[in-house]
Formats: sequence, structure tokens, C-alpha cells
Amino acid sequence: MKVAVFSTKPYDRAFLEAEAAQAGGEHELHFFEAHLGAATSELARGFSAVCPFVNDQLTAEVIGRLADGGTLLVALRSAGFNNVDLAAAEAVGVQVAHVPAYSPAAVAEHAAALVLTLNRKIHRAYARVREGNFLLDGLLGFDLAGRTVGIVGTGRIGLVFARIMRGFGCGVIASDPSQSPAFGELGGVYVALPELFERSDIVSLHCPLTPETRHLIDAEAIGRMKRGVMLINTSRGAVVDTRALIAGLKSGAIGYLGIDVYEEEADLFFEDLSGQIIQDDVFARLLTFPNVLVTAHQGFFTREALAAIAQTTLANISTFERTGTPLHPVTPEKHLCRASEPCSHVGRSG
Repeated sequence: MKVAVFSTKPYDRAFLEAEAAQAGGEHELHFFEAHLGAATSELARGFSAVCPFVNDQLTAEVIGRLADGGTLLVALRSAGFNNVDLAAAEAVGVQVAHVPAYSPAAVAEHAAALVLTLNRKIHRAYARVREGNFLLDGLLGFDLAGRTVGIVGTGRIGLVFARIMRGFGCGVIASDPSQSPAFGELGGVYVALPELFERSDIVSLHCPLTPETRHLIDAEAIGRMKRGVMLINTSRGAVVDTRALIAGLKSGAIGYLGIDVYEEEADLFFEDLSGQIIQDDVFARLLTFPNVLVTAHQGFFTREALAAIAQTTLANISTFERTGTPLHPVTPEKHLCRASEPCSHVGRSG
């Protein structure tokens, strides 16, 4: 099958080509660095399948153009699919597939790294020592043991994160419309979301972005949290209201913020903008806070995860070519799922 791969970085190409070769080279992969959107959809003309990433925008207009150009399959190399108009795809007969799981440990471990780095000020300590400053003033942390960690979403990633936090001696509570027996086996307890906000010293988000979870963390939610709470987001940027975060940071309601995703990241992340002026004033304001740590959607970025993403992506394409249905289809009904569905970047590649 002829496949147009968009938002391609060198690592995407390396892992996809390696997997394609191992699978016998049955697919013809063409790589484009450009994002897939209205301005670039013509590049996909003549391709039976397109392979987008998390910041490609497959609106109804784009889906229509893809269908007119002969595209039959959208093979996302990510778990999340909030950037695809699924109803429009269904209406024109374009099928959509995703990568439901690639390496839950990758994202969960990154979330834990954000917790540890923020708590013990590792990023600030590193910069100090490099400059010959060995003072400890301003680097005071707290013991994780005995703290309560609230986990929003106990899909695959949330469960791995819970295990990690239990290993540090933390108590874990969670909120999820679909409760997992495995969370109870870890000693975790499910509570209502308001109670989770009120009891947690650390709140970590592991839910998908749906209409119901958009701006789940807003001013009201922050107002319920313990003063000085640590908030971690490795799910999707729009799960939190960034302006509400800034207000919470300014007031001291939020004591620590670690994010690997951002609402308007499409114009920032995965690009080298070091020689440019960042035009996003909200993002620039976030970077001024000493208790904020931002990473650029790298939670998924391990060898194991990239290999699994490539394997599942090509398996979706191969299965579709053989049977007319991808291995892991996404339908409009599936978009209504909430935190029981694993959330990830990715491909962070979701």
C-alpha cells in the first residue's frame, strides 16, 4: 500500500523503515516533514493511506480532500485521536486506526521524572553546579513517602504510574468512570473527582482528551486542590486550562507544575525555534515561573515505544489492506470513551 507519512522526524523514518523492511517491504512509504492540514492535504493525493501524528489536524475539510484524493485509511501513529474529525471520516468512508498501546511505562516513567525533578529541584541544581554555585538555598524538597497521589485516569499508563508511586511509599487514589481491579490490587482507592482534588498532594493526569475532559482542570478544580499542590500533565494539553494554571501559580494555589503537553503546542513542539521569538504569550508566561517544568511532548520518546508504534502502525495498514478493516479501528462512538481509554502522546509518536 502507498502511504504518506506526515510530520516526519528522522527517528520516525528510522523506526518505520526498519519495521517495514522486517515486514517484507509490502508497503511503499513516502515521508513528508510538513504537518498534515488544509494547506498540505494535496500532498496525499494518490496515496491509499496517510499516517499522521499528534499535531496534524484532520478536520472535516481535510478529511474530504483526502477522500477525494483516494485516501481510504488514516493510520495514526498515536494513541490519541482528538485531532481527527471521526464523524466526517465515517461519512466519506475513510477508516481511522490508532496505536492503543505502545509503551505505557515510557509515559508513566516520564511523569514520575517530572515529579522527582520538581520536588528536588534537579533542573535548578544542575544549572547551579554547572556555574560553580554549590549552595542549597532554594532547593528544599519533601519526602514522597506518605504523600497522597491522585491519578485521573487508570488506563494502562495511569496504572503503571500508580505502581511507581506506590514504590515510593505514596498512597494512591484515583478517579475514573471505568474502575480497574488492578488499581485496587495496588492498594489504590477510587474516589469522586472533587475528593481527589481535595485530598491529593500530587495530581497526575492520565486521561484522554474528549469533550467531557476538555479543561477538566480549570479555576474551580484548582480552587478545590490543596494549596501548594503539585500538578503533572502528560496526557493532552487541553485537559487543563492554561490561563487558570497561570492564575493558580501566581496566587500560590499551585506550588509545582510539570507538563509535557500544552494546549497550543502544535506551533511549538517538535520544532527548533531557538533562533526565533516565541509568539505565544501564554506559553512564554508559563516559562517565567521557577516552579514550572515544561518538556516538549517527549514522554513517549523511548526506543521501545518508537519500535512498538512503528510495528502497530504498519500492522494496522497491513490488516486493512488484507481485510478492509484496520487492526485497531477508531469510530465516533469510541471518541465518547473517557479515562478508561489510555491517553498518550503519541505518539507522544502521542
